Amino acid sequence: MINVAFYDTRPYDRVWFDRLNTGKYRIKYFESKLNEDSAKLARDCQVAVAFVNDQIDAAAINALALEGVRIIAMRCAGYNNVDFKAAYDRRMTVVNVPGYSPYAVAEHAMALLLTLNRKTHRAYLRTRDYNFNLNGLTGFDLHGKTAGVIGTGRIGQIFINICRGFGMNVLAYDLFPNPSLDVNYVSLDELLEKSDVISLHCPLTNETRHIINAESLDKMKPSAILINTSRGGLIDSEALLQALKDEKIAGAGLDVYEEESELFYEDNSNENLHDDVLALLIAMRNVIVTSHQAFLTDEALHNIAETTLQNLDDFFGGAALKNEICYFCVPGGKKTANCPRLKTGRCF
Repeated sequence: MINVAFYDTRPYDRVWFDRLNTGKYRIKYFESKLNEDSAKLARDCQVAVAFVNDQIDAAAINALALEGVRIIAMRCAGYNNVDFKAAYDRRMTVVNVPGYSPYAVAEHAMALLLTLNRKTHRAYLRTRDYNFNLNGLTGFDLHGKTAGVIGTGRIGQIFINICRGFGMNVLAYDLFPNPSLDVNYVSLDELLEKSDVISLHCPLTNETRHIINAESLDKMKPSAILINTSRGGLIDSEALLQALKDEKIAGAGLDVYEEESELFYEDNSNENLHDDVLALLIAMRNVIVTSHQAFLTDEALHNIAETTLQNLDDFFGGAALKNEICYFCVPGGKKTANCPRLKTGRCF
């Protein structure tokens, strides 16, 4: 039996992993996030299963290798928290779940937009106190408005289709435009200037970090709503806070936050929040913050468990690893032409 160290565990994580595990894997569930110190929990394990806010730097990878771990299985699509050079140097395989449920994330993005626009969160709180006054709850028709979508991968494409279902016009921006996609690609500046809604669906890379900053916020309409269900580091949080204070944009719906790692997924209700920027964002009436829950549907959790276990089956069965994240191919890595996977289907 293969031992698996499963980090940052929540009750909903276990449901489908326990249900789909055929007995091949002995899964040890830990509430701790993966980092250099908690890596020792993986003693005698060949696998470490990690999540978006784990700290998988060189120190953690070296510590995992010393415990006998051979593969890090990210149970998510994102992998910007992994030091791939350290993983490659340690001959540590890294796999992910690239498409667990793009519908879940895209639908949550639209839920944030609808809630902000029609102010249903404020109406809910009013009617709980039997206050049925409508003052201050005016929204706008999405029909005929322009949605700017930054990032046109699977999630971005589904969000585009949802927007079109509402009768919206769509503009798109991507560092790597998809020529087969029927969408109007424009420059980032044009998208920022013309969009009534801007939704982020791109990965976090050196090129996209703080793609929304003071300069880009200045280019938006004062009536624009910003949505982020991708990665917190895409937005300069302090610049966003200032833009909201100055009424340069109308509102923001955030499922992610750049300093979320020690806060999100935890119950901090009995403590003071020491992150002043986040505290002020949450206090604003035109901001909604959810705790990185866009992925959280039963279908997505099923697919995450199924794909992660299949990734492990392929690894230990010697098969090609279709979901391996390769050091030679990640942004900033070496040229793809040098990649061993082109010949073997896996790095090692």
